[in-house]
Amino acid sequence: MRAVIFLLLSSFALTAARQRYEANWESLDKRPLPTWFDKGKIGIFLHWGVFSVPSFASEWFWNCWNSGNPSCVNFIKNNYRPNWTYADFARDFTAEFYNATEWAKLFEDAGASYVVFVSKHHEGFCNWPSNVSFNWNSMAVGPRKDLVGELANAIRKHTKIHFGVYHSMFEWYNPLYMRDKANGFRTQDFVNRKALPELYELVKTYKPDVIWSDGEWEASSQYWKSPEFIAWLYNDSPVRDTVVVNDRWGNETRCKHGGFLDCTDAYNPGTLQKRKWENSFPIDSSSWGYRRTMTIDQIHSIESMLTLLARTISCGGNLLINVGPTKSGRIIPVFEERLRQFGSWMKVNGEAVYETFPWKHQNDSVNPDLWYVARKLDGKTNVYAFVLKWPAEGQLIMADLKGSPRLKLSMLGYTGKKPFTWKSRPQGGVIAALPPLSPSEIPCNWAWVLKLENTLE
Repeated sequence: MRAVIFLLLSSFALTAARQRYEANWESLDKRPLPTWFDKGKIGIFLHWGVFSVPSFASEWFWNCWNSGNPSCVNFIKNNYRPNWTYADFARDFTAEFYNATEWAKLFEDAGASYVVFVSKHHEGFCNWPSNVSFNWNSMAVGPRKDLVGELANAIRKHTKIHFGVYHSMFEWYNPLYMRDKANGFRTQDFVNRKALPELYELVKTYKPDVIWSDGEWEASSQYWKSPEFIAWLYNDSPVRDTVVVNDRWGNETRCKHGGFLDCTDAYNPGTLQKRKWENSFPIDSSSWGYRRTMTIDQIHSIESMLTLLARTISCGGNLLINVGPTKSGRIIPVFEERLRQFGSWMKVNGEAVYETFPWKHQNDSVNPDLWYVARKLDGKTNVYAFVLKWPAEGQLIMADLKGSPRLKLSMLGYTGKKPFTWKSRPQGGVIAALPPLSPSEIPCNWAWVLKLENTLE
């Protein structure tokens, strides 16, 4: 009996000692970001829904069509029967080739530390059997599967990746939302009966470590009751110790409030930021959802992706790489190729990505194709230089690096014995001499990382 009482008292003491957050931004913004998010650096974003069926224009197809855009209107007119509705697409959202285990292993091979899966986009279709979706969900129509649940389970069973969900606060044509909007957002029927119940349901059922909110921009965070939800998330939810949230919780919150900042799509400021941020970008530069009309010149090259990586983590951000699966549940070969290329590069250079932090310089002041990060390893701080273009004649200017008698240069992944030397640069900094390497000696095909040990701070 004494042991039981002791355990109860200990539990009470831990609860009492835990920081409690109030439902206001002043309090919520003081919550420390869980360290796993900053250390992990790399995430995979997945935009999948009914919009994957027409797979035309973008994931905003319904809005494009409904607003009278000629390209979307003519697409329907020329390819579908009269009186076709957007809801008619749902039955063809079949997901017959969806294999959550294969997806999970692909994302792990790509070097991801977390995944953000679109649970519901602005069309309102839920990729899980939500109790408040009125049959507009993946168990009731289309796939007849719990898409969110299958991926969450596969990731946790087969990988060490953190699972997260994207959730759109608003729905373009939901009658409850349209009525609240017509009332100047003085009523909150949509929030109370749809948006918030979905969020609580997602957290309690799937326990995501990321809540990536969107679709908030037409109303304030007070209308959405975002502070109340996030206070519960931080204080009492089953993921209160691990969960991170973004900044899209009301029309006044972007780049100001929340956990990490994403500010705008493909946010990439190029300079060091005061708060943790994320650069989310689609491999298809013109759409987040799958498009059948995309062309190869619209696809990010691996060189472009690695440039984004260097720019992002040097300035303190994370990189969230988006792919749009097909209606059948396939990640098309060009997307898979980019993820595997990225993963092969990460296997060589991950030491310069995971658990790094911004150095005192980000982009070299002379060389625009050189970016720096730092990391504490084996009790000392090393600097890593991302070399995006191989220097002419092997002479690499690092204008912001101070020479030191003990300064040592090496290249991640290089196992040969050819030396990497350096000399002081008269104008300041150093000039590194990269040895001539044969193709078989170069550790990767794109972007190389120099490890700089014993640097002068």
